Amino acid sequence: MLLHFIRFFFIVILFAALFLSITSQVEDPDEAQRLTQTQIWIVFIGGLVLAVVVLFIDWLLPKRSLSALAGVFFGLIVGIFFSWALTLVLDMINEVFKIGLEGSNLKLTKWMMGICICYFVISFIMRTKDEVRFIIPYVEFSRQTKGVRPLVLDTSVIIDGRISDICQTKLFDAPFIVPRFILNELQLIADSADKLKRTRGRRGLDILHKLQENPHIEVKVDDTPPPGVDEHAQVDQKLVAFTKNCDGKLITNDYNLSKVAQVRQVDVININDLTNSLKTVVLPGETMQVRIIKPGEESQQGIGYLDDGTMVVVEEGRGKIGERVQIVVTSALQTSAGRMIFGKYEKSANGSDENGNGAQAGYRTRKQYS
Repeated sequence: MLLHFIRFFFIVILFAALFLSITSQVEDPDEAQRLTQTQIWIVFIGGLVLAVVVLFIDWLLPKRSLSALAGVFFGLIVGIFFSWALTLVLDMINEVFKIGLEGSNLKLTKWMMGICICYFVISFIMRTKDEVRFIIPYVEFSRQTKGVRPLVLDTSVIIDGRISDICQTKLFDAPFIVPRFILNELQLIADSADKLKRTRGRRGLDILHKLQENPHIEVKVDDTPPPGVDEHAQVDQKLVAFTKNCDGKLITNDYNLSKVAQVRQVDVININDLTNSLKTVVLPGETMQVRIIKPGEESQQGIGYLDDGTMVVVEEGRGKIGERVQIVVTSALQTSAGRMIFGKYEKSANGSDENGNGAQAGYRTRKQYS
């Protein structure tokens, strides 16, 4: 929108400069009035042709939809400097090659050249401002974040769906941002020929729609491309650059993406870490009840699952498949990728019978998982 306004403003200034230059060449008011009436169409057509040529050349340049007021001011300063330098070159060329530009004609040429140069520089800066830091070190147009830092959502965490339940608890008060390329990736997955991927993509779109309808949070789609990253780069690379540029926090459950973001000094909220920190800690020696579902990889091992999906590996539990048994916890492994509990089945654990009917101090944990 800002770029369209600059183009319109450029055309208005161009016509005004042409009109004032022609009328200022004649000192007699009557002759100036007659000159304006006879040559107004020439001024209009000439200005229109010049504006069309300039805008057409600008349209041929690579497009990037970025708009920043800082880019306009910086481009204007650079354009004025180049215009001043080129006026000196124009004077030198006029004197050496005897072009014949004098008085108002020379002034008009300098004005037209200055306007066109300022417009080109502003337009170029606005669309390539992310690469300015490669040309001018330590100069970079970055977004300034005020208040709470925004939360940038990853594709995996949207499809996972747990973020919607967490938002219902009013834990987050910061705005959520979904980059345009993340939304495009969700749409691409939803349109996949693979049935499983198509289901995941549609689930992600439904979760995103549910988040937008949540009155306790603010969700917006940002069209700003990540700075300094090629358009065809991987989504993870663009996501890290986008989060760093907006000074936000990345929400994901992708372990590898979390590590890459931490290397780039981007704050990460891993949903797996969040859910694991809220789970009740299981200590070695405590007892719990679990249903053995399938045999394990090792001999005499059985595999069971708690209600929250945590996998439990039970030693001496292969012969109890399909039964609910009481075990003694030997160890627990908790990582960003999930949690595993290791236990051992015993016929008599802490004085209780095989079905776990005893009452011990550690039964609070068993009751919580039953």
